[in-house]
Amino acid sequence: MTDVFRVWPYAGIPHQVSPNAPHRIWERSFSGVDESVPIARMWARTALAGRVPVTVLDDTLLLLSEIATNAVAHSDSGPSGHITLRLTLTPESVRVEVADAGSATSVPAVRVAEIEDESGRGMWLVDRLAGAWGFDRTLGRGSVWFRISLSGR
Repeated sequence: MTDVFRVWPYAGIPHQVSPNAPHRIWERSFSGVDESVPIARMWARTALAGRVPVTVLDDTLLLLSEIATNAVAHSDSGPSGHITLRLTLTPESVRVEVADAGSATSVPAVRVAEIEDESGRGMWLVDRLAGAWGFDRTLGRGSVWFRISLSGR
């Protein structure tokens, strides 16, 4: 059984529907603008704080910021669209997925940025810190996800 968390209107506080299930899921949509990324990060911190080790929380929030920023910057979701953030917590891991409007011109790729480059390190960080990651493109929509073990990798 999966535990679904909903967001109370206005407050953005995760609301637990079924407290005894082994899986917990939170989901929320955000505007496809740069300013939504720190808001999404704070929302995720509220959902996960106290439920995962601090080091896992820190890595999760860093990688969430990277893939949310990519969704806003490189998909058709921004600035007039939206992105959807989904957090799934199991006894073994936390999984983060950011869904967007897709892109006809780009897919997530790991690249090695030059020292003087101001961007281009996001997916490299995801590749290094997450235990697994991937992306899906279906019916014009896209999503990027990663998973981090609660034991740290």
